[in-house]
Amino acid sequence: MKRLVVIILTLLVLALGLYFFDQYWIHRYDSLIAREAAAHHIDPDLVWSITYEETYFRPWKNGKDGEIGLMQVTPVVARAWATETEQRSNQDAATLLRDPEHNIQIGCWYLEKFFDEYRAAPGREARMLAAYNAGPSRAAEWSRVAEGARPLSEQEFIARIDIPSTRAYVNSILERYHRIKSARGT
Repeated sequence: MKRLVVIILTLLVLALGLYFFDQYWIHRYDSLIAREAAAHHIDPDLVWSITYEETYFRPWKNGKDGEIGLMQVTPVVARAWATETEQRSNQDAATLLRDPEHNIQIGCWYLEKFFDEYRAAPGREARMLAAYNAGPSRAAEWSRVAEGARPLSEQEFIARIDIPSTRAYVNSILERYHRIKSARGT
């Protein structure tokens, strides 16, 4: 009997340890995300949801198409950020993107472009996510309607996404994002 109690207590301690480690892991960049999201007028919960989906907060992760770091930003985007913001660095784009602070800063800068483009569109976040994942030209094509027609709703837009992985990406992040907003009552 004593042995069973020890085993149960050990399992309970391990489970609690894993839970608290997981909470630390997924929230250790919250202040950085909040700061950069605010600087770029993006909802930090959306940035957090993207980072969760992209890498589960692993800054060392590289994508199959050359994406780097927490938000899986490409070196092309990093170079565009450096040019537009007149950032001078001795580091190449890949090295810059491995730094969590720069990665989130550049990812938020890139998202802000889509926020501005789709500011008045219904389901703006879906369009932003599609542009972030598949590129701005594809998102613009999926968003296009005949002149004078009403803009697509969020679900109509998502239904137009003809790349299954992008549609799944958008749906997954939106589901997580809406759960967070609902839990916060916002």
